[in-house]
Amino acid sequence: MDFNDNQPIWLQIYNLICRRIADGTYPSGERIPSLRDLAVELQVNPNTCVRAYNRLEAEGMIFNRRGIGYFVSDHAGEQGQKLLREEFTEKEIPLFFARMTQAGVTLDELCALYEKYQNQKSHENK
Repeated sequence: MDFNDNQPIWLQIYNLICRRIADGTYPSGERIPSLRDLAVELQVNPNTCVRAYNRLEAEGMIFNRRGIGYFVSDHAGEQGQKLLREEFTEKEIPLFFARMTQAGVTLDELCALYEKYQNQKSHENK
């Protein structure tokens, strides 16, 4: 994972796990990687992962079965999607609209580009 300097690494890891929960990579009831396994995967200090997991646990998205590991809570997928939607609408869309305006892209052009994207994606999934 390539980390950016604009956000703490633990928060980027938190967002990564939220995305994996929201997209079904980690479904409800399933075990997620241990703190150490995730730290090795992402090449970070395990304490950094602890902070991300603590926040996920505090928000009820994951729970710990002592001695077994962390598991995805029921309804965590919807909760993860809600958090990602909030982040997207509050942070990314305003930047996107600013760049869209600067580039002179119209709403009609954007809709056509989005439709093209959806068509390409549906052909890839077949």
